[in-house]
Amino acid sequence: MTPDEIAALPYRPCVGVMLINREGKIFAGQRIDTQAPAWQMPQGGVDAGEDARTAALRELREEIGVTPDLVEILSETPQPLAYDLPHDIVPRIWKGRFRGQQQRWFLMRFLGDDAQIDIDQPHPEFSRWRWIDADQMLGAIVPFKRAIYEQVIDAFREHLA
Repeated sequence: MTPDEIAALPYRPCVGVMLINREGKIFAGQRIDTQAPAWQMPQGGVDAGEDARTAALRELREEIGVTPDLVEILSETPQPLAYDLPHDIVPRIWKGRFRGQQQRWFLMRFLGDDAQIDIDQPHPEFSRWRWIDADQMLGAIVPFKRAIYEQVIDAFREHLA
C-alpha cells in the first residue's frame, strides 16, 4: 500500500483499559503473538451497536478474565486518542482496512486479588502479565504506541503509583 492509500484509511474504533491495583501499579500483559518484548494494556475493538464503556468491560473479561464486579471505573479520556500503525504493518493487520486505532481509554481500579486475573482465555492475548509503574509501561510498549501511552498516563497520572 502506498502512503497516500494508508492515509485515506479510517481509524479502527477501539477502547483501552488502564487497570491499576490498589497501589496504583498498571496491569501490563506480554503479547502472546510475538517473542519480542511487547507489553501492553488491555485493548480492543468496539463492536457494532456497543458503547465504549461496555466494550471496555467486555475486553477486560475476554482478555484477562476480569468481570465488571471486580473493577471500579475511575475516569476516562475526554476524547478518543488515535495512533497510526507503521506503514509496513497496515496491510497485514485487520485486512488492511484501518490506518491505526482511535481509542477511548478508561482508568479502572482492580478490586480483586491477583489470582482472579486469568490470561488463559479461549482467544488469549497475553502470555504473561505483571503490575508495573508508569515509567516501566512506557519503556515496555512497542515504539509506535508510545506517544498514545504517554497521553493516557498523563490523563490518569494522579491515580498512579
